[in-house]
Amino acid sequence: MIEKHPLLRSLAIYREMPWRFALVAALYIAVNLGLVWQQWLIGHAVNDVSAGRAVVRHADGSLDASLGWSWLWLMLAVALGRGVLQYAASVLSLVLSQELLTRLRERILQQVQTLHLGYHWQHGMGEMITRTTRDADKVRDALISFWRQVVETPLVVLATVGLLSWYNPLLGAVPLLLTVFGLWIFVRQTDRLVSLDRAVGEAYDRVNQDLSEGIGGVRVIKSFGLEHSRIQRFAEQVGVFAEHARQALAYSSSRIPLPQAVVALGHVWILVYGAHLVANAQLGIGELVTSLLIATTLVFRIEGIGRVMQTFADARSSAERIWQLLDEPAAIRSGSASLPDTPLGLKLERVSVSAPGGGLDILRDCSLSVQPGEIVALVGATGTGKSLLASLLPRLSDVSSGRVLIGSDSAGWHDIRQVNLEQLRRRVHVVPQESFLFSDTLAANLRLTAPHASDDQLRQGLRLAAAEDVLERLPQGLATPLGDRGVTLSGGQRQRLSLARALLGEPDILCLDDATSALDAISERQVLGNIRQLRRDQGRATTLLVISSKLSTILLADRVLMLQDGKISASGRHEELLTTNPDYRDLLGIDHG
Repeated sequence: MIEKHPLLRSLAIYREMPWRFALVAALYIAVNLGLVWQQWLIGHAVNDVSAGRAVVRHADGSLDASLGWSWLWLMLAVALGRGVLQYAASVLSLVLSQELLTRLRERILQQVQTLHLGYHWQHGMGEMITRTTRDADKVRDALISFWRQVVETPLVVLATVGLLSWYNPLLGAVPLLLTVFGLWIFVRQTDRLVSLDRAVGEAYDRVNQDLSEGIGGVRVIKSFGLEHSRIQRFAEQVGVFAEHARQALAYSSSRIPLPQAVVALGHVWILVYGAHLVANAQLGIGELVTSLLIATTLVFRIEGIGRVMQTFADARSSAERIWQLLDEPAAIRSGSASLPDTPLGLKLERVSVSAPGGGLDILRDCSLSVQPGEIVALVGATGTGKSLLASLLPRLSDVSSGRVLIGSDSAGWHDIRQVNLEQLRRRVHVVPQESFLFSDTLAANLRLTAPHASDDQLRQGLRLAAAEDVLERLPQGLATPLGDRGVTLSGGQRQRLSLARALLGEPDILCLDDATSALDAISERQVLGNIRQLRRDQGRATTLLVISSKLSTILLADRVLMLQDGKISASGRHEELLTTNPDYRDLLGIDHG
């Protein structure tokens, strides 16, 4: 049952902190029992006052108010105790709900990191941000209200009906029926509120996506003078979101007062029927006062349900969206096999890969082989699947059919789907064309692949990537903050720092996916030469697959592979392909004549 109710599934996280949950629940129970006791005391005190027992005049004319003072001090003590317990329950419920929010967000982040690239391509960044922020906050808000509405309200209803029925069965039966009917109306309205909030959430996704694109693509926007159109587009998205939010608020405001009015009729019934019972001496004036007080508490509590009905409806929709993300199956699961501690090469055996979301195969029956320590250039026209092929190596994506193998002829070849994923990605690195640097210091960015590297080792990594000049220009050296995505650096500097970060991890297989596109020919030759010599003194040279369309890069490779129509159509040295393959010449724009 819980699997079908996302809000209950979120609530079930409280099971991970049972003692704190039980303590908060016990505090709320004690608070409400104290409320019933306090109102019972008021009724009895009123009876003693009306009967003349609270203050007694003695024969000598003196007044004895000891009983009245006793009632006063007792009620003050109960009120003070309730106040302390209420404060403790409120604070602990906030702390507990914040802990639940933290755990929920941790699970969302963990799930986002484990999902395959195809899922991220199909769902925008805005959607992920919405799940982690707006949706998680709404679930948290509902679960803060949970204590009052789900723990306190049933207790108040039971206490009210129980006390009224003790006074007179009919006095308690009618408010009970009216309360049940009002709650039924609330529940009937919830589905509509959920559907309205789902539309609000989807509109909020689009706002977030547009905002993230506007910030991430600010250079493109400014370069083409698109500020006005982007602002107008964002304003339109915000307008759509505001309209959906207005519709949800309008429905909530117009529908919720009805069940509140139904429940409030119980208060009228107690006043009318209770007065009748008092007139017939079937009920004391104190009991009537107690009945009215506790009925007022019930009415306010049910009105509270009305006030948070929107919160619960929002949370139900948000929880559904969160669990849709958390329930997404991991398309890529780690194997258990270990890799040999020897140099690694790679093979693709009749690999086919479909486009994300299904459709035609981008790679079809693709086979290639790269021996350990070999430097191979992969070339192909735009859209032939070069970057997709690169993403297969560390299993950022998976094949639809065929096998990707790493290893060597001497140590054997291993299907990467059977290899431990953490070990695979530690030994196989892909450096994409779009260099991503975190908004941290240079040293922190470099240490992502080598957490325990010394400053001297970091400088050695920068030297291998021909990035010593980048370090020299930074005012604080390795401690210099790089800004959001390395915004303070040029494209070539970011590429070289990304290369340095990858080289510090000492990968056995390194794939450069146009990762030297912003480097000049001299820097590129220096970098590839350093990679060629990297770890050769240890007898385990790095295997390098370079995806590039630059002639200067291709000339530095031992061999060239040409990707065409989803498969490797040609393989050989540059000079051989230049002579024998007209498609290769056309791709590079070289006139053989």
